[in-house]
Amino acid sequence: MAKKLSSARSSRTVATDHDGNSIQNRLLMSLPRKECDLIFSKLALVDLKLHELLQEAGHTIENCYFPNTAMGSILNIMGDGKSVEVGLAGKEGFIGLPLIAGFRSSASRVVTQAEGTAFRISADDMRKALRSCPQLTVALVRYSQQATMEVTQIAACNRLHEVDERLARWLLMSQDRIGSDVLPLTQEFLSQMLGTRRASVSVAAGHLQRANLIRYDRGRVSIMNRKGLEKASCECYGTIQEQLENWRKESQ
Repeated sequence: MAKKLSSARSSRTVATDHDGNSIQNRLLMSLPRKECDLIFSKLALVDLKLHELLQEAGHTIENCYFPNTAMGSILNIMGDGKSVEVGLAGKEGFIGLPLIAGFRSSASRVVTQAEGTAFRISADDMRKALRSCPQLTVALVRYSQQATMEVTQIAACNRLHEVDERLARWLLMSQDRIGSDVLPLTQEFLSQMLGTRRASVSVAAGHLQRANLIRYDRGRVSIMNRKGLEKASCECYGTIQEQLENWRKESQ
């Protein structure tokens, strides 16, 4: 279900649309009032279902998304149909980055990994908005660099680190993006995310559960001890967070 928005009342700490719906996407919250009003006149608030296809590799991008409470998973698809996750996009980000560089098609498949809301905008309206919203353009260029940094770190992580360390890192990154201790996950889909066998995911989840860091039950993972999960994660989560913090300071 989509709800058309005409404007937004925003600040750094509290943001709502004209109907009083909470705006959690940080890119939208960072915009000055003029750009906020312009972009929100083109946005529709939509509910995204679990595993909903948002963009397909090699296909023209029809719509872009600013995740609000939902989270998107960015997947690389192999010739045999197997997939591996190379990125995540939640309330910190944007789905449709190729448009920022002037491209029209997606190189990756993007599906909803955590259901929730997102602000949808057509590709045509997004291109027009970029010409009129310089601060939005800067914010998206910076976000693209953050996303690229995360992709390179995740690629190294998937090659070098153990499954339980990677699982801990993935859970932390996911929690950061949706702000919830409960993540809707099945072992089958998580094995695709981590690029490993389902049995390996089951063993890794068992290790974390026995350490009382998570609880896994019927397609849901509950984070019980975040600090402990950070210690169980490989160095990649800390490396990503440190670089993001450095860039935040540089952009102030």
